[in-house]
Amino acid sequence: MAAAIRFCMQNFTLTMLILGLIAAGVSLLGKRHTSATISEALFANYLLFSIALAFLYNFVLHVFFGEMTARFIGWGDSPFQAEVGFASLGFSVVGFMAYRGSLDTRAAAVIGPACFLLGAAGGHAVQMVTAHNFAPGNAGIIFYTDIFVPVFGLLLLWLDRRYSGVRDPGNMVRRRH
Repeated sequence: MAAAIRFCMQNFTLTMLILGLIAAGVSLLGKRHTSATISEALFANYLLFSIALAFLYNFVLHVFFGEMTARFIGWGDSPFQAEVGFASLGFSVVGFMAYRGSLDTRAAAVIGPACFLLGAAGGHAVQMVTAHNFAPGNAGIIFYTDIFVPVFGLLLLWLDRRYSGVRDPGNMVRRRH
């Protein structure tokens, strides 16, 4: 059990993505499944789990457990840990705002972290090639989710734009943009 908890906490980006998918599935129980309702459930829970909660967790790790986090990534500790942490806090706050927010707020909650995560993936790749850094926090699941999570978010953003204004099964207009 301890190993499973450690795995989930060390690979929190994957954990949060899976929790978001589970929450989306639960939120759809007993509802009529249209493209718009499925898209909304997936996107809202992606924003809550993969952006708001994952970046809040990242904030805590980099600010309060910076030395441990740097070791996990295969780097030395530095004051930059706090800067990454506070940037993560900003992404988290925007993610919470976007959870039920407008399309513009949702776009900001996806695009900013996408730039950060794709840039981090590039940095991890460079570290793998030049420094042979294959630490779990550099070359493990985190590397792959640094690519997949933003691509998935951009897809959900596109779907949200496509279905915004579509009436849901209860004939209530979705949020205004």
